[in-house]
Amino acid sequence: MYNDNTTEGRTGEPGYDPGGTSATSPVSPQRTRKIVVINGKGGCGKTTVSTNLAVWYAHAGYHPALFDHDPQTSSSRWLNARSQAAPPIHGVSLQERQSLGVTRSWHLRVPHETRRIINDTPAGVAGLEIADHVEGADVILIPVLPSSIDIEAGADFIRDLLLKAKIRRDHRGARVGIIANRIKEHTVALQSLERFLQTLHIPVVARLRDTQSYLHAAEQGLGIRELRTHNRAVERELKSWQGLLEWLEGGPIDSGSQRS
Repeated sequence: MYNDNTTEGRTGEPGYDPGGTSATSPVSPQRTRKIVVINGKGGCGKTTVSTNLAVWYAHAGYHPALFDHDPQTSSSRWLNARSQAAPPIHGVSLQERQSLGVTRSWHLRVPHETRRIINDTPAGVAGLEIADHVEGADVILIPVLPSSIDIEAGADFIRDLLLKAKIRRDHRGARVGIIANRIKEHTVALQSLERFLQTLHIPVVARLRDTQSYLHAAEQGLGIRELRTHNRAVERELKSWQGLLEWLEGGPIDSGSQRS
């Protein structure tokens, strides 16, 4: 799997705090933070969100680590397709068999300079199992598709997240945001999704459109921001991602900077 070839590291840094952060307060780039992309419903775009987040953070110099929990290993295969000339993303596959003599803690290590950890979770997570995946999360992102089946499944999952996993949405717990994914404007399905989202006391932090640009990028091990050809659809998506990153970080991040 492609990574930055760092051989030593740890999952936490001095001062690591799993508590939530205000959306209006800038987040220190020096603090390691864990972002969990999760929804029990399969096919809602968790890997697309996870890989594209990793790309943005890689370009901003946050040295992201991408944890692939999905048995389909989609994130890992995306990383394997990624050019070594691209900004590095450290990959950890939970499905990968550990080498003889390698401990689990060593297998799950991240480079010491890692400042953002992104967890791409599997489908089918429900009930008390949710708590295992969101433990220690600073931010929880829930992609939801605009279909009746996905809306019902999303409602069930969010209920389990808040009740069984006991996620608290105030300043003392993980911040939770919903991503309306693969939306098509002016459709009945989108209207249904919007009505559902209005019933929740959880912010909709991004609305990502249904565009083939994500597929084209994924096939090359890229994020949508790395596509060389930018049409109007891509430009609109980039603005949506910039808004999501501002929510995550409490303000704009310099996508061209390199942080240590």
